[in-house]
Amino acid sequence: MQYLCGKNEDNFMKKVLAMGNALTDILLQIENDDILSTLNLMKGGMMLIDTVQLERISNALSFYPKKMAPGGCASNTINGITRLGLSGGFVGKIGKDYIGSVFTKDSVTNGVELHLLSSNSQSGRCTVLISPDSQRTHCTFLGAACELEASELYPEMFLGYDIFHIEGYLTQNHDLIRTAIQFAKEAGLKVSLDLASYNIVEENLEFLQEIIREYVDIVFANEDEASSFTGKDPEEALDIIATLCDIAIVKIGKYGSFVKAGDLKVKIEPREANCIDTTGAGDLYAAGFLFGLAKNYPLEICGKIGSIVSGNVVEVIGAKMNDTVWIGIHEEIKKLFNPDLRK
Repeated sequence: MQYLCGKNEDNFMKKVLAMGNALTDILLQIENDDILSTLNLMKGGMMLIDTVQLERISNALSFYPKKMAPGGCASNTINGITRLGLSGGFVGKIGKDYIGSVFTKDSVTNGVELHLLSSNSQSGRCTVLISPDSQRTHCTFLGAACELEASELYPEMFLGYDIFHIEGYLTQNHDLIRTAIQFAKEAGLKVSLDLASYNIVEENLEFLQEIIREYVDIVFANEDEASSFTGKDPEEALDIIATLCDIAIVKIGKYGSFVKAGDLKVKIEPREANCIDTTGAGDLYAAGFLFGLAKNYPLEICGKIGSIVSGNVVEVIGAKMNDTVWIGIHEEIKKLFNPDLRK
């Protein structure tokens, strides 16, 4: 078996640090789509909202039962990593309010070490309206989450970790990303970047090309993001991205994913799933892959673990899975190493 990080040392548990928008997902199941028309929301869309819109939407939905959980791309990834059994930390910014306390409490419950900065602004949140046909409409209020600045980071945040994972949404703040990566590299961490959104890639293409070429070791992209970055189809895009970093991953939805490191290229078949909601699928794929990488597993196993975790999350509403689902995930992963369990 080929390992990418040297020999497999089971006694050495690597730690992953993530940085991203600290958002709390607020999930509501609506009886019909009339409320979407009332609030002038496009069904299935995602819109950034300000404080006025947030108050209007919150008031209109005040009588609906709500489910809350830590959200945001990097937060989803690090929560997945800790549920898989690795130690993980998260850098972000929240407000001094109830929403911020929900983010903190649930993250700590999931075993995440928090490096949170505080703001007088309201905590970021994503209100998700789930229609009867399972289609989701997202209203994202960034609030304190987008106030994280380079000057608030310090080298000690990165000590004791081995991998640093960044969500692409933060790349709009170039100084923040440069500072974070420099601290991570000085502390000896591998840097992982999830491109997050094709429009983010298009708006920051030159900057992303520079930091990936100079600093990033692992790149995650879906086919749209890969296309925006290279102008090529998934496999060609994979080849190009792999020349800029150590490991490139291009996800192609229900068709699986491609992984490449140097001359080694692997096609990862998707896990069969009853897809209900794709929210968090890419984030949890990254969690599974980075977990495998931290355990020094071969590329193919890393990709398969990513596929297992993402294949499970699409079968639930939201990006968080309960204990029963996680027990099942751990059992599926065990079968990768024991052929007798696959029967």
